[in-house]
Amino acid sequence: MKASKRLTQKRLKELLHYDPLTGVWTWLETMNHMSKVGTIAGCIDDGYRRITIDQKTYKSSRLAFLYIEGYSPENEVDHINRVRHDDRWSNLRHVNKKCNARNCNLRKDNNSGVKGVCWNKDREIWRAFIAVDQRQCSLGSHRDFNEAVLHRLCAEQCLAWSGCDSESPAYQYAINNNLIRRPA
Repeated sequence: MKASKRLTQKRLKELLHYDPLTGVWTWLETMNHMSKVGTIAGCIDDGYRRITIDQKTYKSSRLAFLYIEGYSPENEVDHINRVRHDDRWSNLRHVNKKCNARNCNLRKDNNSGVKGVCWNKDREIWRAFIAVDQRQCSLGSHRDFNEAVLHRLCAEQCLAWSGCDSESPAYQYAINNNLIRRPA
């Protein structure tokens, strides 16, 4: 088969088995010395599982949509729990780029544990902020950490982030510290 042909659901299912409960891909055919029948397909690269089929490499999360739904997503595939190689069907969703970008891990330099809230050591104050259309918008400076978190959470809700950032650190902190009530 030529590499230029588009991968179809039929071809994918001839070559691989996908377990939607575990997210594990296994070979149904021996392709070469590294991909033998029954072995786990692909390798982890930059956190994502990548599988080469007919000389073309695919992210396994995108292959899951072709395998289950019969189409390749036109937008991005988001890993809800932010673990790039966790390809369980329940952990994958087809989203736009903006939504996928919102569901990201905390930055390594985050000093608060809440996305969009940081401690300003010089002024001894908590700053809250949020990115809107790739611009950082200030949500104010606050002496109280809880207040800064609630401002961040309010901004997320106003911008309808709830469908994108399913594990918002601001939301989790507010629930766990009784700043807001869990919805009924």
